[in-house]
Amino acid sequence: MSKTNQSPKAVHADERIRLNVIGMTCTNCSAGVERVLNRDKGVEKASVSFANKRAMVSFDSTKTDIDTLIKRIQRAGFDAIVDDEFHREEMEAAQKASLQKLQNRLIISALLSAPMLLGMIFQMLGSNAGWVNFVHTPWVQLLLTTPVQFWIGSRFYKGAYTSLKNRSPNMDVLVALGTTAAFLYSFYNGFLGGNPHHLYFESSAVIITLILLGNFFEERAKSRTGAAIKELMELQAKTAIRIDEEGNESEIAIEEVVIGDLLLVHPGKNIPVDGVVVKGHSTIDESMLTGESIPVEKGVESEVFSGTINQSGIITLRATKLGHESTLARIIKMVEEAQGSQAPIQKIADRVSAIFVPTVVTIALLTLVITWFITHDSAKAIMHSVAVLVIACPCALGLATPTAIMVGTGLGARNGILIKNGEALERVSKTNALILDKTGTITEGHPEVTDFIALNSTNQKEALTILTALERNSEHPLGKAIYRYGSAQCDSLPEVSNFNALVGSGIEGTIDGKRYFVGSPRFMAEQSINLNAHETAQTELEAMGKTVMLLSSETELIAMVAVADQVKARSKDAIASLMARGIEVYMMTGDNRRTAEKIGADVGLDSSHIFAEVLPEDKAAHVEALQAAGKNVAMVGDGMNDAPALAQADTGIAMGTGTDIAIESADITIMNGDLINLNRMLNLSHLTMQKIKQNLFWAFIYNSIGIPFAALGFLSPIVAGAAMAFSSVSVVTNSLLLNRKKI
Repeated sequence: MSKTNQSPKAVHADERIRLNVIGMTCTNCSAGVERVLNRDKGVEKASVSFANKRAMVSFDSTKTDIDTLIKRIQRAGFDAIVDDEFHREEMEAAQKASLQKLQNRLIISALLSAPMLLGMIFQMLGSNAGWVNFVHTPWVQLLLTTPVQFWIGSRFYKGAYTSLKNRSPNMDVLVALGTTAAFLYSFYNGFLGGNPHHLYFESSAVIITLILLGNFFEERAKSRTGAAIKELMELQAKTAIRIDEEGNESEIAIEEVVIGDLLLVHPGKNIPVDGVVVKGHSTIDESMLTGESIPVEKGVESEVFSGTINQSGIITLRATKLGHESTLARIIKMVEEAQGSQAPIQKIADRVSAIFVPTVVTIALLTLVITWFITHDSAKAIMHSVAVLVIACPCALGLATPTAIMVGTGLGARNGILIKNGEALERVSKTNALILDKTGTITEGHPEVTDFIALNSTNQKEALTILTALERNSEHPLGKAIYRYGSAQCDSLPEVSNFNALVGSGIEGTIDGKRYFVGSPRFMAEQSINLNAHETAQTELEAMGKTVMLLSSETELIAMVAVADQVKARSKDAIASLMARGIEVYMMTGDNRRTAEKIGADVGLDSSHIFAEVLPEDKAAHVEALQAAGKNVAMVGDGMNDAPALAQADTGIAMGTGTDIAIESADITIMNGDLINLNRMLNLSHLTMQKIKQNLFWAFIYNSIGIPFAALGFLSPIVAGAAMAFSSVSVVTNSLLLNRKKI
């Protein structure tokens, strides 16, 4: 089944917002926020990521609004800030303040817990020092523990209350239950007539301290998973040098630039906005876009992109795209959305997490009852059950997938591979059939005229003038190539009336009252034009890999023109590498079969894997046919006519050198248009999925082993707290190791 049928709701959403959610402590929190948002009748789809603390919401603005969505989050016990360029400073300040608050509370908690922990260690070693006996008195332990339990630990009580209110119990419930049980049992033994030798105040305080320590390291590590976003944002210029009509230069804020402004860019400076070079020549470092380190030569009429770096010469550019429309802004948006998305494999963890906390509480109660029944030792029974509650935190399980997705999509962005969401990253790893568009994908996409032949005794100059005039209004790459060729040789062109472009066929128009047609041999046959006399010449040109276009009147052929498009240097090697992976590679084109087969043979494709003479509206049908045969299909294209096929494919892959509509329709964009990056994309997908599986395995094994060990008394509550903190940090660290991989 194609992906277009998987999310029908999204089609109706007319607005999309990204919110930074403040106060979430685990994946059950994010699940609770997600449920709250999805209950809003105006919300089409809400997805909340605990890893990067973001909510992606598609909604109908006639039924709800942003303020309503934020209020819903606030009623659920959290806060939210709109995550966009206008609120970026506020969001960063909130994140910094939150981390600083956590750090301060951790320091205070550690200072209060340390004397009790050291006293416990020295007592276990047989020390009878006066200070050891002093810190073990009930009043001292109560005074040290109470601020940790009820002030420092208040975040766990608040989180537990909120999660229970939202019917999504989380790790805070386990921590609050476990530490409170240890505290109250110690208070009973110390002050209400119990056994004064059974005090576990230090367990409560140290557990909270260890969990805070784990949270602190976890937050620090998670901030590094979003390093790609920060690197991209740093490329955004804050100012630009504008040249006015008199030629005067002035430095202005980037927000003051308007389309059409002339901007001066010195060597070593970032290109401030997307634009076209109008003066000068230079080399531009476009590695942030393409992942390629080799600078690109730029001269007059060359396109340049915001965030890229001018290396050698002084250039003047005319601004064409600003703000959120710029290439850099679009890349940042795509990466942010990808990092906030969920992969299908995440559903495994979500299903487990949904029932995890109630299950753990049940196990802890059973441990309490069974241990007491066997040993009749209430202290042992309580400590065993506390250890179960503490070690069973599901954070590692919740972080397993999103942290790997964040690092994987960031690594892709650094290498010129933009992945729209986690679903695409997972889905592309399953690809076993790949369809390549010909023009602009396998070939350079810059066709040039190689042959022009006037037919039936027509004057060569006259025929070329008519053909060039007709192609002047064409948007097709072949039409533009013909116009470039003809306009260089024709002094003046006649006016064309009744112009009509027939998608996938050709064009027609009237000159001096006479009707003319330009198009493929198939198009000429549809106009009842006899081609027999020139079929041999046509066949010979097509056999050389050239595309033949014909010019005719309503009654006869006038001229034949051949156009060739150079195969990209690395297309053959890229296709060979894909085949070596066991992927079936196909080529699809609207070009004639002889030309298609020649180009196919040049890049190592069998004729049976070539779809030729395919109309734009039929491209999606070929994708669907392979899907019906059980193939997981990826489609690679660059043009407007590829958009339906890109949308139909299980994974749509656009060449960044192509049209905006193709890029918008695709799940993945290869920024530099080099097919060799398809292999790098697949490597990235497989490596990311490998990390996710490693993380999930560790999380499942950790809980599968840890809970029984805690229940049987092999782990003290303090050791359980340390193990719990380590589990989350280890999962995030393992995800970060993906950055060291070469794709």
